[in-house]
Amino acid sequence: MTCIVNSSMAGRVFDIDKEKNVIGLESADCVLSPPGHDNTDHARRGISEEKTFMTSQTKPCAITRRDFLETMGGGLAGLAVAGPALAAGADASNPAGLKLLTSTDGVYYPAKEGGQMKFGFSWPEPSTEFGGMLFAFELVSYENTYAIDPAQVSVTGSGDKRKLVARGFTWAGGQEKVGGYLEANLNRLPDGSFEWLVSAQFGKPVKAIKTIVRNLPRGRLSKAADHWFNPGDSEKVFEYPDLMNGMATPLMALEANDGRIWAISALQTEVRPARFFFWPGPDGYKVELISEMAAWDRRGDVRTPTWRIASAADFDTAVKPHFAHIEQAYRLPAFQARADAPHWMKHTGLVLSLHGQHWTGRIFNDYARQLEILRWASTKTDPRNVMVFLAGWDARYYWDYPRFDVDPRMGGEAAFKRLISEGQKLGYRFLLMFGSNVANPAAPGFAKVANAQVRNVYGERILGNYVDWDGDRKGDSSMVLMNLAVPSWRDHLRGRIAAMMDKYRVDAYFLDICGFWENNPDGDMFVGTEKLVRSLAARYPGIPAVAEMQYDALMGITPMSHAARYPLYPAGNFGHVASFSHLSHPAPGRGSTGVHEAGFGRYQPVTLTQRDIPTITFADDTFDKWRDLVEADIAVARQRLAQRGGLT
Repeated sequence: MTCIVNSSMAGRVFDIDKEKNVIGLESADCVLSPPGHDNTDHARRGISEEKTFMTSQTKPCAITRRDFLETMGGGLAGLAVAGPALAAGADASNPAGLKLLTSTDGVYYPAKEGGQMKFGFSWPEPSTEFGGMLFAFELVSYENTYAIDPAQVSVTGSGDKRKLVARGFTWAGGQEKVGGYLEANLNRLPDGSFEWLVSAQFGKPVKAIKTIVRNLPRGRLSKAADHWFNPGDSEKVFEYPDLMNGMATPLMALEANDGRIWAISALQTEVRPARFFFWPGPDGYKVELISEMAAWDRRGDVRTPTWRIASAADFDTAVKPHFAHIEQAYRLPAFQARADAPHWMKHTGLVLSLHGQHWTGRIFNDYARQLEILRWASTKTDPRNVMVFLAGWDARYYWDYPRFDVDPRMGGEAAFKRLISEGQKLGYRFLLMFGSNVANPAAPGFAKVANAQVRNVYGERILGNYVDWDGDRKGDSSMVLMNLAVPSWRDHLRGRIAAMMDKYRVDAYFLDICGFWENNPDGDMFVGTEKLVRSLAARYPGIPAVAEMQYDALMGITPMSHAARYPLYPAGNFGHVASFSHLSHPAPGRGSTGVHEAGFGRYQPVTLTQRDIPTITFADDTFDKWRDLVEADIAVARQRLAQRGGLT
């Protein structure tokens, strides 16, 4: 049995073993504030009066009952020895009357189609019913996984509120037990939606807390308001933030067979990993919702953000509360009201994407050729409404990161300065590309920033090996990913951007793949990016940052993005930022992606109704062979801007 002590040894949780005449502390050192204790710090961290609070420095220990009595003395008057009150029809092994489900109940196994890795046995998932849903909870440390112990659970509340408290966990699939504390507060709102948050205290650092929800319907899915797709009977995992797969906000939508839309989201106020696992069964989905904790702040005292499940008759109504939350949480202003978006950015109707030097060293358009293109284009449209995006301007694309300087083979300093100054005299605005978190470790001077290589939650370095640069049909490990949370890299990048600003007076800077975020031991990559952007804004007022593949929080600090988000809820993107087409947007004619590794794609002419800013890519033969297509696209872009009243 477990006892809670109020005395000079107040708050320690003991196991009394009557057979061995020993009182053993759980593996965590649990402290519960005695009556009259100042709980200011507990309240600040959201720890309730009845919670146990654990530290990660404790070690298991045991004392005899005689030692305990001698130590406690008269304090035994305050000793409470009690388990959770029994629910109707329950017994001591399950006093709260939980449904003693396992991981394989109600789902297909083995997978009927594409499957995910999982335990090869039926893991315990004791669940409580609330509002027609079943909720279970798990804790994941850096060493193991733990289910709540049904013998140590109480469930209180009624109507639209439930509170589940677990004062212990099981591990080894239920074969072993360990001390700890988990509290889940569930609420049903007037509109029928569910909201809950979970907190826990454990004797070792907690990596993640998982909520398992049953009784959601089957149907097609949308991640982060992206286009619908039908997963069939496949098991699917989605993670926020995810650069490559486009999960720009922690939101999943599910369209049931009756057409009703279910929105499942994490209402975060900080950028942290959130994962969604959909495990199908014959009657519905079991959904796992995982909140991962900051790897740079390992602790046993943790809490999740608020999770939310809502349903509505249409998509916009279902997801609108989530987007309202992130607008407030990350202070996302309306685009036309943004102070960090200069006047020209709010009246941009066309982007000319001029590609310079490929990774192999092939030059598509040198500085002189780029100026020739701009002079010609100025006869077809007003340059004051055109932004020029320079990619591969700084020698071999990617290979020469993080040098970020003009290249002699492209024409050298004089030609580059002429390109910028004469282009600006025509009315153009220039956006210069910098790699925000990737570098070549073979580059001169890399040793000074080597400590900023991105590591995963376990401290392992991450290679930038997702691109086959050299055509050998395997991703190359020649590049490493870098972390702007580390001062050495942030200072280097700020210094290179500042040098180009000071020397050439460009109008904006582009942070390549800044939408990449990895949980790591060295710090929050978003916070590092924010520090970079704000320090440059203070030094160069009116010179904005432009992001590639933004996630939600980045929209608060970068007024323009490279590739729009949320196609099913465009107000979530275009209401706050301007967006133009990706670097890989195929050029007129053959569809070359220029310096980008995709190689070729299908050319798509500009349309009057497109939401993102029309973008024209200039690869090696675009200006020579496909000028007629370029001219037609410029004409449509000019019409589109006029229809929009001259506004981006």
